[in-house]
Amino acid sequence: MARKKHEEAISADPEGDDGEPREVGNRARGELDISLRPRVFSEYVGQRKVVDNLKVFVAAAARRGERLDHVLFSGPPGIGKTTLAYLIAGELGVGLRSVGAPAIEHKGTLASYLTSLEARGVLFIDEIHRLQPVVEEYLYPAMEDFRLEIPIGDGPSAEMVPISLPPFTLVGATTRTGLLSSPFLSRFGINLRLDYYTPDELAEIVRRSADRLGVELLEGAAAEIGRRARGTPRIANHLLRRVRDFAEVESDGRVTQQMAAAALDRLGVDRLGLDELDRSMLRTIATKFDGGPVGVESLAAACSEERDTLEDVVEPYLIQEGFLMRTPRGRVVTRRAYEHLGLQVPAQGTLF
Repeated sequence: MARKKHEEAISADPEGDDGEPREVGNRARGELDISLRPRVFSEYVGQRKVVDNLKVFVAAAARRGERLDHVLFSGPPGIGKTTLAYLIAGELGVGLRSVGAPAIEHKGTLASYLTSLEARGVLFIDEIHRLQPVVEEYLYPAMEDFRLEIPIGDGPSAEMVPISLPPFTLVGATTRTGLLSSPFLSRFGINLRLDYYTPDELAEIVRRSADRLGVELLEGAAAEIGRRARGTPRIANHLLRRVRDFAEVESDGRVTQQMAAAALDRLGVDRLGLDELDRSMLRTIATKFDGGPVGVESLAAACSEERDTLEDVVEPYLIQEGFLMRTPRGRVVTRRAYEHLGLQVPAQGTLF
């Protein structure tokens, strides 16, 4: 009964995979993203240490009939932080409210979310490092004492009226833990770091998603997509859908390894998972800045891209795979980057 209640809450939730309200035109895509999510912990692939520990914490809270301590998930985008928030609520049999931090523009918005929670309910805030400082401070008494103070009136005569909240669990997701203040971090009782997936884990995710989408994958196809998904389940699922499109339009609908490779090549995703933006960034550093070091602001301007996109989306995987290094003076490309791009490796002793 509790799980049914949770599933009804999810189906009624008008918010998308990124935690922010979906536009009507994106509703079908958002619902498809939700349909591919694991529904229970046993369906979750990868992140074994994180999941095993989280299962213990959730089971203990459920056994005691208490709320789960506040949880902070950190790690690159698209690796399952939102999914784990939904699994927590599902295992506890409670509702979940989801919102992106940029959508919480003032304290009143936050208060509306908090006061709508049921006892032991879950509030999931994506990109929690982007909360306004005044909103973050407003969360402190809510997280510790489950109370809010609502101002009545204006100016010096305004009166603060305390409002009690039901015990709840705040689940935050961030790609940049360093931007969270120490007082805020200390209020999360459970702090878990997620990392990139292995190609084998991604291949398993692709196979499960293909079953749900009704896509027939032949031998080697899932592994080919998994290798090119840059360690990220969200990207793996996106690539699977695009490969499915090619298979349905240009073949008999079945996905072979050769077709998957050809489709991904046409999409600009190479054999190591690098896309056009990845290669553009590496090539810019190698050719325009002599391999680096170069500051991120100059690099963003040269690539015509936002700094946050480079730091949060592009750089982590390139660093993980040994194509890029961050140094005190700026970004530097490695010998492997030159070789992968087919560029002549400069004869300099400082090249990594």
